[in-house]
Amino acid sequence: MKTLKYILIIILSLGAFNSCLVDDTTRYDLNDKGPNLAGFTDGNVLVTHFADGNEYDVPVKVKVIGPTSLDLTSDITLTVEADEQAMADLAASDPTKVAAVEGVNYVIPDPVIILKDADNYLGLIHVTMLTEGIATPLAKTPVLILKTVSATGDTKVLNNGKNLQLTLNYACFSEFQGTYVVTHTSSTGAVFSRTEDIIKVGVEQYLTASVGTWGTSPFTDYGFIFDNACNVLSVPHQYLANAYSNDTWGHKPGSYDPATGVLTIYYTIYFAAGNRTYTAVYVPVL
Repeated sequence: MKTLKYILIIILSLGAFNSCLVDDTTRYDLNDKGPNLAGFTDGNVLVTHFADGNEYDVPVKVKVIGPTSLDLTSDITLTVEADEQAMADLAASDPTKVAAVEGVNYVIPDPVIILKDADNYLGLIHVTMLTEGIATPLAKTPVLILKTVSATGDTKVLNNGKNLQLTLNYACFSEFQGTYVVTHTSSTGAVFSRTEDIIKVGVEQYLTASVGTWGTSPFTDYGFIFDNACNVLSVPHQYLANAYSNDTWGHKPGSYDPATGVLTIYYTIYFAAGNRTYTAVYVPVL
């Protein structure tokens, strides 16, 4: 009887083991049968232009991705539109933002795009940023949030439901390029000064020549990038001196004094021992 008992246990164990194998195989097979998704490739995009009365094209990337996207051959028709509720929610939660207005801040010339196999199911939706009649500086920054409404043409392709946030920054013209005496003051108490040049690298975007504790190092030819939005200065996320993986970012808005030409910029650098904050004051050399 004992022998028979052990044989039955072994048989039942093998059956349970095989059942597990069958279930796992079924799940892996289903992974190849999941839907493909069509929609935006980016989540957040900042667009900056002067309020000079011109219209500016803003291309937005869309594509199809998924487990069987390489097997698709049918055209996919993707339709987008503004997500009014999402814009209203953002404006309610952020006092610096306002919902972009169609016909005032933007238009979407054609909200429908056909994604083709010949183009690897990649494409561009075009948004036009309007600047006519916009008087800067604006009290709040307009934000356009786009959503994908539908994706048709193949039952294996679905709308991915991912929104895209376009921040429409209306720039005020500035000319900060020049020579300055800069003084960096660290939260550690360290202070260093030097004379350096600030250069313009984009629309209302500038590059300094020193940063943090690297002010006396060989990397003083590259400092940090900062943006100007009508005399409000900010430091976007970047890496230290464009050479190290230390995160560097602005922790609060800086300022420009038109009367004196002085720039004041605040930024933080990540260090393993603890973040350090800095205040950088740039006094123009006349």
